[in-house]
Amino acid sequence: MINIFKNLDWTVLLDLALSVVPILICITVHECCHGLCALALGDDTAKRAGRLSLNPLKHFDVVGFIMLLVVHFGWAKPVPVNMRRFKNPKLGMALTALAGPVSNILLAIVVLFIYGLVYGLLSGSTVGYYALYAILLTARLSVSLGIFNLIPVPPLDGSKVLFALLPQRWYYTLMRYEKYGSVIMIVLVLTGVLTKPLTAAVEWVLGGLSVFAQLGLSLAWLF
Repeated sequence: MINIFKNLDWTVLLDLALSVVPILICITVHECCHGLCALALGDDTAKRAGRLSLNPLKHFDVVGFIMLLVVHFGWAKPVPVNMRRFKNPKLGMALTALAGPVSNILLAIVVLFIYGLVYGLLSGSTVGYYALYAILLTARLSVSLGIFNLIPVPPLDGSKVLFALLPQRWYYTLMRYEKYGSVIMIVLVLTGVLTKPLTAAVEWVLGGLSVFAQLGLSLAWLF
């Protein structure tokens, strides 16, 4: 029994454990921003459903969470939106859909800045190392969640943005297959079809955003 525990790859288990809180933060920010944008544009459906909440359990989707945990690409429980309450339904739906991915990029910017700011304080200890790793993981998962949700397949946000560009009858035809969207995305990710391009996109965005980590580091040096 002791040999079994010795042979376990604890780094994988540790990575999974450290991913839980970052995932919950990312999905909460993502879904709350959908609801806040919809509210600002005149639709209070999400507010009435209790989805303008910082409680991550309100936004928790089991399959999407597992996907984020295992392959770092996934989704949260969609926020209800009634586009008929928007003055311009198509534009309102597109802006509400984009609010989630945009919030993830903004969250990554803040997190990377914090990473740079506290790097000098935390880099000298084992606990600090894991804290820094969790901070970086939050930025990565946030960017991953944002980019993945831009894919134009229902029920992901990209399909709602596509709605603004398509004739209405085409959109409703597309939405008929929304219930199959999650299955399609799981298959595409697990088979590796999307993994390489999505990973490349995440690395490219993180590379561009790394300037904010450097900014935080430079600011910390001043003090």
